Formats: sequence, C-alpha cells, structure tokens
Amino acid sequence: MGRYQDVFDSLNRAAMIPFFVIGDPDTETSLRIVKTAIDAGADILELGIPFSDPVADGPTIQKADIRALKAGMTPQKALAFIAQVSAYKPIPIGLLVYYNLIYQYGVDAFYRDFKQAGGTSVLVADVSIDDAEEIAPAALRAGLETVFMATPNCPDERLQQVVKYTTGFIYTVSLLGTTGERQRFSTLAKPLIQRLKRLTQTPVCVGFGISSPEHARQVAADGANGVIIGSRLVKIIEDNLNDKDQLYCQLQAFLAETLNALKTVQDDTSAN
Repeated sequence: MGRYQDVFDSLNRAAMIPFFVIGDPDTETSLRIVKTAIDAGADILELGIPFSDPVADGPTIQKADIRALKAGMTPQKALAFIAQVSAYKPIPIGLLVYYNLIYQYGVDAFYRDFKQAGGTSVLVADVSIDDAEEIAPAALRAGLETVFMATPNCPDERLQQVVKYTTGFIYTVSLLGTTGERQRFSTLAKPLIQRLKRLTQTPVCVGFGISSPEHARQVAADGANGVIIGSRLVKIIEDNLNDKDQLYCQLQAFLAETLNALKTVQDDTSAN
C-alpha cells in the first residue's frame, strides 16, 4: 500500500491538497506559507518547482513562477526546501515539474534526491501518457509513486493507459485549458470522475479551476478522493505581497473554510 492510499484510507472525506510554487515570493515566506497550510489541515501537499515556460499554467501561477525565479529558486534549492517541509511534518508531497528541469538535473538523480528529501510523487506536466516509459521506471526505482493526468477529452483507451501507469492518484483535470480561477466550476469533472471510477480503484483527485470552498465541496460530492487547490491560493499570495501577516491569515482562513466544506459532504452522506 502506498503512502497516498494510507492518507485516503484514513479519511472519511475528500483530501484537501493545496498547491504552491516553491520559493514564491521568496524562500523564507514560501516556507511559512506551506507550514501555514499544513497547520490549517492540509492532508497532502502539491508543490511546483518554478519554470520559465509553464505551459500548463495560467497567468496567476506563471507570475508566481517569475517571482520565485527572481528570488533565486532552483531545482537544487527546491529539493532542500522540500526536506525542510518534511522535517516540519512528514506529510505526503507531490511535485509538479516540467521535464526540462528533470532532464538537466539527471532523471535518476532527480527522483532519487527528491525521494531522499521526503517526496512522494512527481507529476511531469509536459510529458503525456504516451511517453510514460520515459519517467515511470525511474520514479519506481527511486521508491516514488507515479501520478499522471486525465483530461475530460481523453477517450477510454487513453484513460486505461493512465490507469496502467498510475500508482499514487490520478490527477483529474476538471476542464479544458490551463490552471486558473473560475467563477463557475466546470461541469466536465463529474462525468470524468465517474468514468475513472468505473475503470480503477486508484484514488481520483481533481484540480484546475477549484476557486472556492463551494467548488471543493461540489468536487467531493461528485466522488473525488481529493481536491487540489492552486491558483486561488497563489492569488492570495499575490494580493498580499506587502502584508505578510494578512497573507498568512487569509490563507489559513480560506483553507479552514475549505476543510469545513469537505467535512460537510461526509456529514450530508451520513445523514442520508
């Protein structure tokens, strides 16, 4: 049984999975942000190494990447950052990264060093399931779990490939497009969750466009095992760059409200 499965099995609700760009807006503040999220009840962390051309991400996370890069964040420093997070609390950590960074570091060395830092899985945003053999064996050799993306327009045979190569959880993209806040949550998520649940018992976690506690509650009610929230949290950072106390306060409040929303789904289910 993998580390992710242990978490999902221990919960009677969907897991809350916040995403942050490592080093945004600077290393010290970023570390306190992540610790704030852990203290607010994060079950799993999804962290990104900043990259100059993050093609899967919208403007909010792109700006976070720029801030972190300007502050001097590198892959080597990011792994040291992850070790600090793991020392604070041994929480499962998924990494979202672009392949060029792994390739330049050295594929086997990167996975080995990430595992040693306390990491759990690596999602390579710009490697499709067609090229899974480029990365999955190295991840498994290092003792990491594998995470791949499923999108609403995937045919069943492609979803079966995702299922075949995924050992951790399936990162289920709720919409067509890049990351970013949305006023309305996509109607494409629920049918995709249902399709995946028919194919596998591997946990399904939904990300992209989850911008409010109500969105998180809806995703959980639709059957997701975990809810990944990124751009909304990164926007809180962007909006409070000059007031760090307010930044931590707003992050804590948003995550606490989201956690309560996830708990109400289980309460509603129990009542019925």
